[in-house]
Amino acid sequence: MAFPTPVPGLVIRYGYLWAAEHARGQEEGVKDRPCAIILAVAGDAGGTVVNVLPITHSPPANPRLGVEIPHPTKRRLGLDDARSWVVLTAANRFVWPGPDLVPSTPGDASSVAYGLLPYAPFEDIRLKFIAVLKARTARTVPRTE
Repeated sequence: MAFPTPVPGLVIRYGYLWAAEHARGQEEGVKDRPCAIILAVAGDAGGTVVNVLPITHSPPANPRLGVEIPHPTKRRLGLDDARSWVVLTAANRFVWPGPDLVPSTPGDASSVAYGLLPYAPFEDIRLKFIAVLKARTARTVPRTE
């Protein structure tokens, strides 16, 4: 099966690279994690460039810099029952599909997607991410192809 179409709000399984790891010269993330696509735009070379925000079990030190995912949404996406937050301060940018997408079923490219966030939680994430960008509190890590 083919990779899903990258759209804002899609939660994917991805080898996320934290800004601190990138600053140390790492090119690969330490572990695969769910990430939410926050932006998907047509790139110069005809591909789609996506920006993803990581989902983590660690609550943000500043509550304005993360958005908790509602438990029913986590259940519907097939994620674990532990509390999780979308981190608003660090995005990864890459050309879709990119080598760091990780199918949950080997050989099935469509299994990189958990599903879509509902409108209300995604809109909360989107608006808060815009505020973080305006405050210049967010960083973007460009990923290699």
